[in-house]
Amino acid sequence: MNKILEKEYFSEKVVKLVVEAPSIATSRKPGHFVIVRACEHGERIPLTIADADTARGTITLVIQNVGVSTEKICALEPGECLADVVGPLGQATHIAKVGTVVCCGGGVGVAPLLPIIKAMKEAGNKVVTVLAARTKDLIILEDQVRPYSDEVIIMTDDGSYGTKGLVTAGVESVIAREKVDQVVTIGPAIMMKFVAQLTAKYEVPTMCSLNTIMVDGTGMCGACRITVDGKMRFVCIDGPEFDAHKVDFDEMMMRLRSYN
Repeated sequence: MNKILEKEYFSEKVVKLVVEAPSIATSRKPGHFVIVRACEHGERIPLTIADADTARGTITLVIQNVGVSTEKICALEPGECLADVVGPLGQATHIAKVGTVVCCGGGVGVAPLLPIIKAMKEAGNKVVTVLAARTKDLIILEDQVRPYSDEVIIMTDDGSYGTKGLVTAGVESVIAREKVDQVVTIGPAIMMKFVAQLTAKYEVPTMCSLNTIMVDGTGMCGACRITVDGKMRFVCIDGPEFDAHKVDFDEMMMRLRSYN
């Protein structure tokens, strides 16, 4: 059993949990995820590890309440336990010193982006972080990304915070003023699609994370299959990160709609 030590609401539907998981905290790397169950007969939910504290033996998870199973997880309070936390799973992010890296996250996509921002900065890169959401209340983890970012750009659809506009406008503003060596984008599939189209125009290498399509998390169910560079891949075992310029986002979005 994995005890919940801390709980924080980022918004009405988005919750941060700090969970005891010492072995995972020690071995996890940026890009890894875990499979979580709220109770013995609960659904398996894949969640990217947003942070880890090896001294405390904890990992940080950010959960969006979108259905019955995530509602059960979000309802848990400090002192209560998750039935299962299995991991770390997936392929770790490739981290290297490349120069200037733009990390852009939309909504809860900022959670899996946080450890990548940290690792990119620690590798010696200049890191510009672009956070985007529909409105100010949906911007999360701003205080956590700032210490590891040379600059933070906030974009909101309604202009209630930062600059009014889409995430692509924020990314393009950086590309327009300086050489960008890599872009990392995590968020809704439609957001990543348009970021990839933008960066392809400027020939900037771009990595995306496709964790939102995962179900089983072990490669057995086949629900997370996608097409990358014309070949079938499983997000949970081959990813969750891929070259964004080679992902068939239209196919991915069509398959995501099947869960509606």
